[in-house]
Amino acid sequence: MSVEIDDGEPGTVEGDTTLAALAHASALVASVLGPVLFLVLADDDDDLVKRNAKNSLNFQIVMFVAFVVSGLLSVVLVGLLLIPIFAIIDLVLVLIATVKANNGEVYEYPYTPSIV
Repeated sequence: MSVEIDDGEPGTVEGDTTLAALAHASALVASVLGPVLFLVLADDDDDLVKRNAKNSLNFQIVMFVAFVVSGLLSVVLVGLLLIPIFAIIDLVLVLIATVKANNGEVYEYPYTPSIV
């Protein structure tokens, strides 16, 4: 059973920190499928991996929509500017989330709704 750790850091949960970090890092290789894989493979009592995988999946869904909209806007050349900006945002936030999850924290991406 997962228990909140009271060490002064908000969002710190017991669990497998390696799998939690990989749930975020897998999004760099397989955008939506990586977090889904870790969400399915996580143990039922491993709250850290499940929460991080859900947050990663929510963010990757938002990024997928952003890339589709950018692709459609590339017809009017605005999307050509947005695609690299979204790619950099995706890379930086996934790397931050990976480090935070490796420290045992549940990272919630900014401006990301809870879809899953």
